[in-house]
Amino acid sequence: MTLVLGVDSSTQACKVVVVDVASGRVVRQAKVPHPDGTSVNPEAWWTALQAAIADAGGMADVAAWAVAGQQHGMVALDAEGRVIRDALLWNDTRSAGAAQDLVGEFGADQLARRTGLVPVASFTISKLRWLRGAEPDNAARVAAVALPHDWLTWRLRGFGPGDPDLGELITDRSDASGTGYWSAETGEYDRALLAAALGHDAVLPRVLPAGASVTDAGGRRVGAGAGDNAAAALGVGAGLGDVVVSIGTSGTVFGVSATSTADATGTVAGFASADGHHLPLVCTLNAARVLDVAARLLGVDHDGLSALALAAERGAGGLELVPYFEGERTPNLPDATATLSGMTLASTTRENLARAAVEGMLSGLGAGLDALRSHGVPVRRVILIGGGAQSPAVRAIAPLVFGVPVDVPAPAEYVALGAARQAAALV
Repeated sequence: MTLVLGVDSSTQACKVVVVDVASGRVVRQAKVPHPDGTSVNPEAWWTALQAAIADAGGMADVAAWAVAGQQHGMVALDAEGRVIRDALLWNDTRSAGAAQDLVGEFGADQLARRTGLVPVASFTISKLRWLRGAEPDNAARVAAVALPHDWLTWRLRGFGPGDPDLGELITDRSDASGTGYWSAETGEYDRALLAAALGHDAVLPRVLPAGASVTDAGGRRVGAGAGDNAAAALGVGAGLGDVVVSIGTSGTVFGVSATSTADATGTVAGFASADGHHLPLVCTLNAARVLDVAARLLGVDHDGLSALALAAERGAGGLELVPYFEGERTPNLPDATATLSGMTLASTTRENLARAAVEGMLSGLGAGLDALRSHGVPVRRVILIGGGAQSPAVRAIAPLVFGVPVDVPAPAEYVALGAARQAAALV
């Protein structure tokens, strides 16, 4: 039996799966939590990774491995390979002003053409610009910049402060495409943009092409890894024309495309996929928590909310919920609030309110599908994943809102499975 190991180092936890290559069956797995917060010491991820691997039976019988992880996080290293400060995660918004400064200096059109992205607070380039302005001494010490999955791969291969070979940092196309200083179109780093953000050049991870690998200290093959969304696409087997809609704390809509995307409005991020294609992505802030608040308001659990929603007619009798409970990223309305309209004596029922919550959440994701379509991304099928996809009401109503066939695979750790699939291709 040939085994491979896949890792998902997410915001909340480190998840490890050990998979039999021949059957695709998960033979061992483990999960270790990460600390809360939007700024985290990367050593906590390293500790969790080691613990999760141990809990999953170790790596002695593993032929290859790969690490996937949360995108955009800034891991700043000095010349000795030491972490300079806590990593700012994708959901740390202190760099919003820095993102606006970069857009003001270069222009949204130029940035979209050069990198496929228009900077927002999430992206690594914005966090580096924040570091330069807020902590100039730390910025001056930066010798290398890595992303969470890059750094964990480097450490698990045997590098770190004891062996600080920064030239051994590697990454993949998908995670590099979320930095704001790498182009999925050219396959090259934009060093001028990096310097404009950080104030000077620095070592960046070598971007391995799809299917390439390196080795670890034990001679095992090591995949390039991937950003979490790209790994999820691998895990569910998404191909050209497939769009993955993930309903978690936030919502993501990303499609596998043969061509790159440059959207000067910033609605569609021109990410790359882990398999050599492109992965244009739209993110919404309001997703599964819309269902949480509706269930709480109606005094039911999620099964009860689903039953109520399915008891109502399509359109909820005219009741419409625009669910911008925490503002919204797509469309870019950070200060917006949720609104409930169409309330009459006839329409204002518990069933219609439940239906309006489900339809409102899905409509926000459907707007993401429309944004992908407007950039020529084919949308032939939706693959629905994430915690929100387990709702019977969501599964029933999604095809009506999206207007295309919807598949809902069984719940699984698809990001870690995507990393394992990448590793399996190496043996």
